[in-house]
Amino acid sequence: MKMIIRPMVLTALAFGLALPAMAQEAPATTDPVAAAAPATEAAPATDTATEAAPTIKPEQYLGNPEYMLNLDLSTGGRVVVQLYPDVAPHHVERVKQLARAGFYDGVKFHRVIDGFMAQTGDPTATGQGGSELPDLKAEFNDTPHLRGTVSMARAQSPDSANSQFFIMLQPRFSLDHNYTAFGRVVSGMQFVDAVHKGEPPAVMSRMVQVSVAADNKPMPPASMLTEDQPAKPTTDITADQLNAPIQR
Repeated sequence: MKMIIRPMVLTALAFGLALPAMAQEAPATTDPVAAAAPATEAAPATDTATEAAPTIKPEQYLGNPEYMLNLDLSTGGRVVVQLYPDVAPHHVERVKQLARAGFYDGVKFHRVIDGFMAQTGDPTATGQGGSELPDLKAEFNDTPHLRGTVSMARAQSPDSANSQFFIMLQPRFSLDHNYTAFGRVVSGMQFVDAVHKGEPPAVMSRMVQVSVAADNKPMPPASMLTEDQPAKPTTDITADQLNAPIQR
């Protein structure tokens, strides 16, 4: 099945901004955040995707290194993501599984829209690739797509997420309950801001190493966390900025 990275159809929504229209069953409608491709078109859902997920409370995972993801980026440093296993347990387990297998190491940011989001997780960097694992059933939840939210990319089918994900650069509440948010950046957002922009970017920034914090993998040497073209200067991101509404 050919998975698609499509241009966004814009519609006027909250905050006076043009936001992407959501994918519908009608073939003429486009998808706002294009998705990962499964290995085969008819791949069945994973067994874990259909089983009842174990209950876990925030106090059990917040700050727990088993539920923290480290993204070491070519833009100069480490991005730390707090995963949310209580709302998207199977997506969290999938990302952890792929990280521990080294699947994400060296994978590029192939679609980055300034003021919107940075998408990665496709080893082919075309927007049509994914892992050999089956697609996941949707776990849409109440986590808002704020700045720093990490969410799974998909095709038009809600149950087509595989390996690709995106990090929000600015809030887009039209994505809420339409994409599976499974975590949020808690430090290093400036390195996401510095990712090269474009669809695709002329120069693609990359995830040099992705690891689960509990595995205690050291950061790669500084020589690996650099790019041929220097990243734009950035400033530290505060908690208030992470929660700020879209500015007109």
